[in-house]
Amino acid sequence: MSLNRTALYQKHRDLNAKMTDFNGWEMPLYYTSILEEHQNVREHLGVFDTSHMGQFVVEGNDAQSFLNRLMVSDVTQVPVGRACYTLMLNERGGIIDDLIIYRLGETVFMVVVNCGTRAGDLEWMQQHVQGDVSVKDISQGRSLLAVQGPNADRVLEQLLDTKVSGLGRFEVAPIRTMGSMSCIARTGYTGGDGFELFVPDKDAMKLWDMILNTADISGAAPTGLGARDTLRLEAGLRLYGSDMDQDTTPYEAGLGWTVAIQKEAEFIGKSVLVKQKEQGVKRKLVGLQLDRGPVPRHGCALLKDDRTIGTITSGTFSPALKRPVGMGYVETEYATPGTVLSVEVRNQKHAVEVVKLPFWKLNTAKLETKTL
Repeated sequence: MSLNRTALYQKHRDLNAKMTDFNGWEMPLYYTSILEEHQNVREHLGVFDTSHMGQFVVEGNDAQSFLNRLMVSDVTQVPVGRACYTLMLNERGGIIDDLIIYRLGETVFMVVVNCGTRAGDLEWMQQHVQGDVSVKDISQGRSLLAVQGPNADRVLEQLLDTKVSGLGRFEVAPIRTMGSMSCIARTGYTGGDGFELFVPDKDAMKLWDMILNTADISGAAPTGLGARDTLRLEAGLRLYGSDMDQDTTPYEAGLGWTVAIQKEAEFIGKSVLVKQKEQGVKRKLVGLQLDRGPVPRHGCALLKDDRTIGTITSGTFSPALKRPVGMGYVETEYATPGTVLSVEVRNQKHAVEVVKLPFWKLNTAKLETKTL
């Protein structure tokens, strides 16, 4: 079975990218090395092709109330020109997907979903349509570029005929020169500063070249999914399908802050969350770090006194901490930072400490004083 390819596929090939199968998409894993690309995003500027993500448009007079019934967040509190990270649940309170809603107008929203859940998300949303609202997948013919790093605003300010530097975190603005539904948002998946650009394929191909052509002054470099994973994990950001799924609730995943439990709308899964909030959870997602030893991988057992009390969901070597780190679920009594457990990697046990997330956090003061 052939893999899907983005409009930028040949660009990646021309740059000698190491390609990989990611949820049915042939995507760049790295161009030089994961570590080098990771560091470049933290210090300069990385450009990611994330066009495998799904882009939906939800519009109509009842679009707001529709989304408010499907999402855990209070969509009524998201004004035009703002975005909201949120979760869509099943009736059991399990996470169908984590996504971002961009409010482009009073009755027009763009919803960006994970590629692995795109078809299921669309079906679920269309099944629950009520009133004057439509849900359309507009992904075909469109691309998504993530331009991330401390030099992102200065570069895009020079290249785009739109508001860039003035955008606040989670704000979105139209790119009118690139047609309907084209926009830029100060969002991303690295934990640092950066932007995401939602544009037609032809414009994405031009922008890709234009941004990389600023490399001499901005340090711009193409960046693959390998660094995207290490960056997001270092910043404590969850990956759907690894750190959460349809059998995981927001409170278990440490995403209770997204849940507007008091909002008027009876969103799907709310009754389960109300009960869970009152009674507590039996397991929690925690940050974990090793002083030395191997990188813990998805599925590795977490133990206390030789009894399995959890499992690793994500792991990597953190360039910021210079040590192996990971995230995983443990029984609630072992979720307190400072708790020492064991992780089993290739039949060997290694000491691992529960720590507060994130492992790395953006130094905004340093960012504001940086110049090209």
